[in-house]
Amino acid sequence: MAKQVSQLLSSSPLTSNKDEMRPKADFQPSIGEISSLLDIDAETKQRHQQLEGGVRKMIVAPMANSTLKLTFIDSVQRLGNIYHNNNNAENDLYTTSLRFRLLREHGFNVSCEVFNKFKDEKGDFKSSLTSDVQGLLELYEASYLRVHGEDILDESISFTTDHLTLAVATLDYPLSEHVSHALKQSIRRGLPRIEARHYLSVYQDIESHNRALLEFAKIDFNMLQLLHRKELSEICRWWKDLDFQRKLPYARDRVVEDYFWILGVYFEPQYSLGRKILTKVAAMTSIMDDTYDSYATYDELVPYTNAIERWDIKCIDQLPEYMKLSYKALLDVYKEMEQLMAKDGRQYRVEYAKNAMIPLAQSYLVEARWTLQNYKPSFEEFKANALATCGYAMLSITSFVGMGDIITPETFKWAANDPKIIQASTIICSEEFKQRREDDYSGIECYMEEYGVIAQEAYDVFNKHVESAWKDVNKGFLKPTEMPTEVLNRVLNLARVINVLYKEGDGYTYVGKAAKGGISSLLMELITL
Repeated sequence: MAKQVSQLLSSSPLTSNKDEMRPKADFQPSIGEISSLLDIDAETKQRHQQLEGGVRKMIVAPMANSTLKLTFIDSVQRLGNIYHNNNNAENDLYTTSLRFRLLREHGFNVSCEVFNKFKDEKGDFKSSLTSDVQGLLELYEASYLRVHGEDILDESISFTTDHLTLAVATLDYPLSEHVSHALKQSIRRGLPRIEARHYLSVYQDIESHNRALLEFAKIDFNMLQLLHRKELSEICRWWKDLDFQRKLPYARDRVVEDYFWILGVYFEPQYSLGRKILTKVAAMTSIMDDTYDSYATYDELVPYTNAIERWDIKCIDQLPEYMKLSYKALLDVYKEMEQLMAKDGRQYRVEYAKNAMIPLAQSYLVEARWTLQNYKPSFEEFKANALATCGYAMLSITSFVGMGDIITPETFKWAANDPKIIQASTIICSEEFKQRREDDYSGIECYMEEYGVIAQEAYDVFNKHVESAWKDVNKGFLKPTEMPTEVLNRVLNLARVINVLYKEGDGYTYVGKAAKGGISSLLMELITL
């Protein structure tokens, strides 16, 4: 990669003047710090422990029929409490679809042929199914677990979407809320913590809800939220001490949004260290991105990239004053990472994280060169570089650093070899991101110019690429897997974050409704018990 970049950079002479007009960045302010940290009283903690034991017993206890059992397990999972029970894992449309979804979510390669019985002699889904709204809803959710070659699930997404859209206005609450929310955000592609928060608000209004499970889920949500608030408070202090908002005013101030992004990657309490590490890396990556994209001249960026390639404080003398600030802060983040990993003899992990950052900086430099030369790359050139600039290969590898004993040297070797599932997550990121970011020469524009098509045709091609990549992600979870599910979940969740934040535009740069709503519900609003 370094050799290719070097050849590309030397292919034609470049000139830039530090006095030339820099690109202008006018970003809106951050949401700000989250305050009002609370504590959980001893009585509530004791009640939480009692309820947890009761829920565990209900998971393993026999129930009257398999539908009730599957529905209960689904509620435990959707309420965000499945991490407490990781070791526990009739022929109507609802039950068949629910069973299929739960088994696929846990890596079992159950055949999609179980849905053939719901088709008529012409090969179409039976018209009688359209009156079974709950069955349609479960089939809709199950269909998002599809892999390549499962045509019946491709058909079922279209079939269920059409009929659920028609039915939603005629439904009573809470089923109407289930359907309308699902049409906006499927379970498979939603952020587990946000989906749990939404399901909590609806589950309590389901007549058959389990009161002990509901109480446990509410207390558990609030207890975990407290941990997340404390982590964010610590990160905000670090960020405030850097004072980048004043010293680097050209850059987006997004540390709260960065934490929310990483909270989407892993919310579980055992990954607290990983969250804090990855949030700091994400925050520094955002500063790097804006330095390359919105402020620095090309002549400044060449030594800046070289410094990142070398990871050496001695390189700082070659940088202008404002770059020294971000470069030293970047080195400090990785130095702290090394110190934390050294406690358990895991320093080797940081080398993989550093090596993953280098191609990202190099790809940013390529984009800067294209801009300086007013060069319009071919679509294949653009696509190859966009896979690096989206940063997901780097974030995937770095997410493993603070995960504990489940991560081994083999994990990093696997990730460094660009496995199919990481490729797929990166494609989802790069194509969603480059479609919707308004201030860049986009992949859509590039494709339109090269192939002479209108915008809608280009969007359709991109969407097909994204759907294909989601199938590759799903395939990566089917047993036997290349890596433990907890490793793969980081890759899946990175894809989910981009799906949620960029669904209606660039929700990071312009802090859209998804980010604001998610931050509010996950970090600011306690659930009333």
